[in-house]
Amino acid sequence: MAALTTIRNIGPAFEESLIAVGIKTAEELRDLGADAAYARLLENGTKPHFIGYYVLHMALQGRPWNDCKGNEKKALRKKFDALKASHFDQDQSDLERMLNEIGVIKASK
Repeated sequence: MAALTTIRNIGPAFEESLIAVGIKTAEELRDLGADAAYARLLENGTKPHFIGYYVLHMALQGRPWNDCKGNEKKALRKKFDALKASHFDQDQSDLERMLNEIGVIKASK
């Protein structure tokens, strides 16, 4: 099993975030895909950031992170906005997000 950092654009910090949500190998990330992996990050308290989202897409395609441009970038922005709307709880406090990030059971509403 290959380390996540063997994938272009995945550095130690991003690797740590992925491992924290249960994605431990490059193969697991490739099998899961960019959208499902990013949704898992959002569900576990990662604050949405469009650049991080498209970097993940570029990484899984073996492309430089800044290769995303034009219509492709616009299409990914629409997908990002939809993921954010359906997987990120904006009403969750920063404390709840932090507790969720370290593995404490997600607070119920």
